[in-house]
Amino acid sequence: MGTVLVTGGSGFLGGWCVIQALEAGHQVRTTVRSLSREREVREALASQVDAGDRLSFLAADLGSDGGWAEAVGGCDYVLHVASPFPPAQPKDPDDLIVPARDGTLRVVRAALEAGVQRVVVTSSVAAIRNGGIDLPPVPLTEEHWTEPDNDDLTPYTRSKTYAERAAWDFARESGQEQRLAVVNPVAIIGPVLSDDLSYSVQAIQRLLNGMPGIPRLGFSFVDVRDVADLHMRAMTHPEAGGERFIAATEFLWMSEVGQILRDRLGADAAKVPTRSIPNWVVRTMARFDSGLRTVAGDLGRRTDYSTEKARTRLGWSPRPVEDSIVECARSLIEHGAAPARAA
Repeated sequence: MGTVLVTGGSGFLGGWCVIQALEAGHQVRTTVRSLSREREVREALASQVDAGDRLSFLAADLGSDGGWAEAVGGCDYVLHVASPFPPAQPKDPDDLIVPARDGTLRVVRAALEAGVQRVVVTSSVAAIRNGGIDLPPVPLTEEHWTEPDNDDLTPYTRSKTYAERAAWDFARESGQEQRLAVVNPVAIIGPVLSDDLSYSVQAIQRLLNGMPGIPRLGFSFVDVRDVADLHMRAMTHPEAGGERFIAATEFLWMSEVGQILRDRLGADAAKVPTRSIPNWVVRTMARFDSGLRTVAGDLGRRTDYSTEKARTRLGWSPRPVEDSIVECARSLIEHGAAPARAA
């Protein structure tokens, strides 16, 4: 087994990548912005795996060069998962674009210069689905790219696209494209490890905690454990070098997610709304709710993705999305982030 660096091990996906790397027998390092979080992260990971002495922590910040040479030194693989994802979109897009792009370049450059065998960068389907042209109603593939110069897109969408483009450009210009792979996940859900909740998981949390109604919003979902598994496959599989891989399952409207919760959780889903909210109401609410403002442009919009490439080349096989929704909800209840069954 080799030594794997996972950036952002305190995060939702980063934590599960650490878990799966440890389960596979690797020595694992993970970066956090402050070592004061080490105990907290270790305790969260301990609920899933016994790290023993095979897990170490290093302090490194995507906004600074300091610490990255030490972090990647002697590593066989790097999973670059850490990336800024603010609860509200900044007024100046560069406040998000610049740190996302420069942070990715810092990690990729340091890793390739240190001689790692493979760097896997976590991107997003945000870098795939907004091509600036009228696309046919067919599943999008890894061949599609978002147009990052479109000022109508959210800063987050543009930041993920610029960051991934920068990673590919650097790898190609340095003649090391085969040592880079990218995973492009959709909305990631599944069992949480702590009270530090990702934005996608908050969609399930909002339903459980009760809302005035359900907006006409939908997402393609994928389980966090399956995304981590795809990272592990892209890390070692010979065919993964120089390739992007979409991580997704099926598209569901939030009303369908609500129905799954009610059917599978019973009284624990008592607060999940059944009524729908007109689009104009959501757009009005978005003026005052930064979380809604991020997704208001997706009202009534459906986008499907093909995962044929990940399935056929890497043997990836994600679990049913209904199970992921239910396990995500139950873990939220266990962590006190959603109401439990009434007494």
